[in-house]
Amino acid sequence: MNKDLRNAVIAGNWKMNKTPAETTALINEMKPLVADADCKVVLCVPFVDIAAAVEAAKGSNIEIGAENVHFKASGAYTGEISADMLVASGVKYVVIGHSERRQYFGETDQTVNLRTLAAVNAGLTAIVCVGETLEQRELGYTETLLKYQTKMALTNLTKEQLKNIIIAYEPVWAIGTGVTATAEQADEGNGYVREAIAEVYGKDVAETVTIQYGGSMNPKNADELVAKVNVDGGLIGGASLKAEDFAVIVKAASK
Repeated sequence: MNKDLRNAVIAGNWKMNKTPAETTALINEMKPLVADADCKVVLCVPFVDIAAAVEAAKGSNIEIGAENVHFKASGAYTGEISADMLVASGVKYVVIGHSERRQYFGETDQTVNLRTLAAVNAGLTAIVCVGETLEQRELGYTETLLKYQTKMALTNLTKEQLKNIIIAYEPVWAIGTGVTATAEQADEGNGYVREAIAEVYGKDVAETVTIQYGGSMNPKNADELVAKVNVDGGLIGGASLKAEDFAVIVKAASK
């Protein structure tokens, strides 16, 4: 991390877990454990938990995010949620393009871009996910793919709007598998993302963008991962559902 140039951000991605009552209990358990954090602390929760999360997080340093957003402001899109709806609900962040959205729900690089534009234009900070499969890595396409996904996601965004962009490098082969990229692999992947931003917006701008690592970051490996220059925090899955585990990761990013 380089906190002189960019924010360190630890964001939990709860996926499809926790009821509103469980959300309140977990956030109340977390609050004292992360109160002294020297990094931004974000929890991205299911839509039905947003109201409970926003209420529970009041007066603390925890900010609330959503896990998806539609690219239209309104319309006949049954089951979808617009950026304006999220803003009105008190949400400040939103995860876009997670590999599970791409794998199970037909998300494409084009729709990731549209959702990113909609989120940023509404005043949200977009946590945009990029990452390669194991097959793509073994074929040697990691750099090419990460740069392509990054540039596609940021198409038509201005330099000024990059202040509301976080990129999360999530190697698909390390999500929910228990397999974690080495600290060197994480730093390399994040470095490719930063290079892609530099190729479009210039090196100075790229150095200001927060790039997280996601992919089984946990209390045991967090220190090593966030010590890398291009790893500006993490997008945390399973470990964000346990207050003590999440707090250890936040502590690592606060050093």
